[in-house]
Formats: sequence, structure tokens, C-alpha cells
Amino acid sequence: MKETVEVVASVIKKNNLILCTRRPTSKKFPGYWEFPGGKVEDGETKEEALIREIKEESNMKVLKYWPIGYQEVVDEGVYQLRYACIVEPYGSFEKDPDAGEGYGVDKICTVDPEEFTKYVQWGKIGKRLIERAQEIVAKNR
Repeated sequence: MKETVEVVASVIKKNNLILCTRRPTSKKFPGYWEFPGGKVEDGETKEEALIREIKEESNMKVLKYWPIGYQEVVDEGVYQLRYACIVEPYGSFEKDPDAGEGYGVDKICTVDPEEFTKYVQWGKIGKRLIERAQEIVAKNR
């Protein structure tokens, strides 16, 4: 099996809200809320993938980013490099170009860090990712 790397971003906007994305009903885990990100394409750096995926999935521009950490997702044989980001919108979100093909996202929202668990159900890992992202952003502003 080919090793795959996914870039997953905990995104903190300038006003300190967390960006969450929802998988379309045609995708594995339909309606599942998560953080934007996706696979690194051939010839692409992790940072290029991060910027591309966030733009595709949310129509947001990445202004700054910092790595949070690496994690192996055991059930899927995937390695995920997670980032904390500062973003701003290019314009309004209309549609992820991949959403109709069983990929991408069909909805985005921004939520207060204290309430993100109403959307993203990642338990202790999700809470720690948000805490770490907030620490990194606060340190580097």
C-alpha cells in the first residue's frame, strides 16, 4: 500500500474562530464535521497542499501557518501533519470543486473554540489540537 500524507489544518481566523468543514453525503463518513485539509498531490510540498486545500474547501487565503504535529491514523494507514493557520476569506464560500465527486466539503462554519466540539467530534485529540493551535498562534502573532 502506498504511503499517503494528508494535510489537516486547525484553522484560526483573525477573530479567533475555528474553521470547520462538513463532508458531503456522497463521501465516506457523510455529514461528518472536521478541519479542512486533504492529500498531498504528486510534486506538491505539504505547505502547498495546505494552502491549496484550504482555498478549495473554504475559499480562504492562508496568511500564516505553523506545524502542530504529526499523527498516524492507524485505521486508515494515513499520516496527518496538522497546522495552525491564520486565514482570511477571498470571498464568500460557494462550493468545493471536489464536493460533487465524493470528496471535499459541502458546508463550512466558524465557531468559538469553546464550542467546536458541537461540530468536530474528535474527543481529547480535537481539544488538544485546538489548545495547541491557540498557543502557537498567540506566541507567533
